[in-house]
Amino acid sequence: MRAFDPYPCPRRRGAWLLATLLAGPLLGALGTGCAHLEFRRDTATSGTFTSTGTAVTLLTWDLPKAALMIAQENASDARQPNLRVTSERVYPYLGWFDWVLDLVGIRYARIEGTWGFPQSPAVEPAE
Repeated sequence: MRAFDPYPCPRRRGAWLLATLLAGPLLGALGTGCAHLEFRRDTATSGTFTSTGTAVTLLTWDLPKAALMIAQENASDARQPNLRVTSERVYPYLGWFDWVLDLVGIRYARIEGTWGFPQSPAVEPAE
């Protein structure tokens, strides 16, 4: 009696092996925390913030979504008044060779900005 082989075709065996090898890193990347948000107060009503996001890219699909979008949504969900982004950066950026990271890669985005209303100096009444 022959042993049962669920994948008798070598092509199917290779596809199953590839899916198995990709499943581990993919599940590991999706299971980790991929965002961070930090607020620093400068005055009683205003300050600065930094928001980051990380995403895994497989065959041009960003998982769970684009890193820059994760960072922006994270800052927006804080609902701070007068939130303004002053700087956005995505790492790594390879210029024309950026398509290499669209096949398989990890992207990290960081946005910085200000929030709130700066205190104005007290206005003295005119005499």
